[in-house]
Parts: sequence; C-alpha cells; structure tokens
Amino acid sequence: MNYEWDFSPVWRNSGLLLQGLANTVLLSGTSIALGLVVGLALALLRLSATRVLSLPATAVIEFYRNTPPLVHFFWIFYGLPILIGVSLSPFVAACLALSIQSGAFFAEVFRGGIVSIERGQWEAGRAIGMRHATLMRRIILPQAMRRMVPPFVERSFELVKTTALAATLAYGELLYRAMTIASQSFRPLEIYSAVAVLFFLLLFSASLAMRWLEARLQRVHR
Repeated sequence: MNYEWDFSPVWRNSGLLLQGLANTVLLSGTSIALGLVVGLALALLRLSATRVLSLPATAVIEFYRNTPPLVHFFWIFYGLPILIGVSLSPFVAACLALSIQSGAFFAEVFRGGIVSIERGQWEAGRAIGMRHATLMRRIILPQAMRRMVPPFVERSFELVKTTALAATLAYGELLYRAMTIASQSFRPLEIYSAVAVLFFLLLFSASLAMRWLEARLQRVHR
C-alpha cells in the first residue's frame, strides 16, 4: 500500500492545533493545582485518628482511584447539573473530574510521603511544644515534599494525557481540535500524528524541567 502523506492540512490549521494545545495546558495546570489542594486535604483527613474523618476520606480516595475517568467526566457533565440545577461548561466539568480523581491519587502520594518521615522527627517537634499543624507545616511537609516529587510528576503527566477525554465533552483541547480538522480535511493520519508529536513535545519538555528541578532540590538539601 502506497500512502501519500500530505501535511498541508496540519500547516493550514496550525493555529487551531496550537489553540487546542493551549487549552490542554490550561486544563492540565488548573486541574493539577486543584488536585494538589484536594489531595492534601484528603491525605490529612485519612491520617486523622478520628474515624469520622478518616473513613469518608478513605472511601472517596478508593472510589476515585478504582473507577474510570470517563465515567467521572460524564457523571459530572450530564448528571451533576440534574442534582444542582446548574449547567456546567465543558471546561468546568472536565476540571472538576480531573481535579477530584487526581486529588485521590495525590492523596496517597502525600500520605506515603508523610508517613515516611522518621518517628523521631515527630517526637522532636512535640518535645519542643509544637502543635500538630505547626509541626506538619515546618518540619514534616518540607521533608516529605522532596520525596514526593517523582510520584507527583508521574501522576501529573498521566493527568495531562487524560485531558484528551475532555474531547468527549466538546471542550476545545488538542484532541477535540484535531478531530474537527480531521473530519474536514479527511487526513486523520497526518492530523493525529501531529497531535502525538505535540503531546510528546509538551510532556518531554516538562520532564526535562522536572529533572532539572529535582536535581536542584537534591543539591540544595545536601
């Protein structure tokens, strides 16, 4: 089979593809930021000695870690408005779905980092009269964060790739723009190849930046 490649539709629609890439970055960045907040809150609740707090947090974490992201997209976009009586935009629905699910994964990263800190650190802080919140903020979390960087980066990359599911809600991210262009140009092979390259460049650049940051943190704290 002799296929003649024609990337002219890619060049003609490069502006739309870059706009889609920008929307992907916006959705990813917002979801990661919110997911970190949700994850930290869930982790602290799960580590609580009070079962009224720890059990619901555990249930939320396990539910979102063991159900498909696409189900969350559809439930929040189509189901939640029925309950609250307010329609959600594709961006808001996708952001909520990604933030909560990533928050569940981030919570386990936070929890693992916190419990990995030696018991002596906790006892030393309490010995000098630190309250739990102060101890967590000044001693435990700064040390735990350095250990959490690799899994945070890995999960964040997974979130960026999962943003492609937002195309099912007609949010104008990279894949949705590509689907529109491919249906008009009848050149899906070239269009989706360009999408793969753009995702690779985005994540590979972010990977290099994270490696530099991780190496810098290790040098600073030696």
